[in-house]
Amino acid sequence: MINKDTPRRVCVITGSSTGIGAATALHFARQGHDVVINYARKRDAADAVAAQCRADGAQVLVIRADVSDDVQCRALADEVGQHWGRVHTLVNNAGTSAGVVDPKDLDALSADDFHAIHAVNVVGAFQMSRALLPLMRGHAGASMVNVSSMASIMGTGSSIAYAVSKGALNTLTLSLARSLAPDVRVNAVLPGLVDSDWLTGSLPPEQLAARRSRYTARALLNETITPDDVARTIHWLAVDAIKMTGQLIQLDAGFRLG
Repeated sequence: MINKDTPRRVCVITGSSTGIGAATALHFARQGHDVVINYARKRDAADAVAAQCRADGAQVLVIRADVSDDVQCRALADEVGQHWGRVHTLVNNAGTSAGVVDPKDLDALSADDFHAIHAVNVVGAFQMSRALLPLMRGHAGASMVNVSSMASIMGTGSSIAYAVSKGALNTLTLSLARSLAPDVRVNAVLPGLVDSDWLTGSLPPEQLAARRSRYTARALLNETITPDDVARTIHWLAVDAIKMTGQLIQLDAGFRLG
């Protein structure tokens, strides 16, 4: 039960206009948090998520910011600070990829691809963590959750550049957990194949069906992962896993063991 006399906890979710980020914003709103919806391009989608969160009783800020730009990260933090003066949870979810690239074709990726992906997936997470840290310190249970991928430990995923960026995000998680303890807990969730709009839009239907079939056949639970599955795990890490920091939680329906 939510204590109405206690100020609501504030959660910032980067890249939350669609997919995992949107599901996470909705889940936190339903659990009594006020939320910051962040987007880089899709304002209409961000507003739609915000409307759903408000319907669940949350106060919402919708803020455009490209996390690869430190100035925009700091501007987001300033706006949140002026509005609420506090942040309890940061979910570094914003991410990008080079599309689905044949891992055997090394010429399909350029140095620019690596730089662009790392700028969002790694540098962006660091910059946003640094920008919001002053608003998090001093609040009991403050936490960060980074959205990584099973690609980071299996060398799979949409491209080599993407997998490498998520491996770096894992290391950032460990480094921040050391640096920010005991004030802020820092953990990561590593989803397997997420059945999302991004996946549907990235592969032809027959390839998508084949990939889902291969995944569910190998996964011990015979399931893919949904954005809501990831959102629930993020919330648990952020709110309930109070003695956990520096952990990389695999959420793959048993795929790695299959």
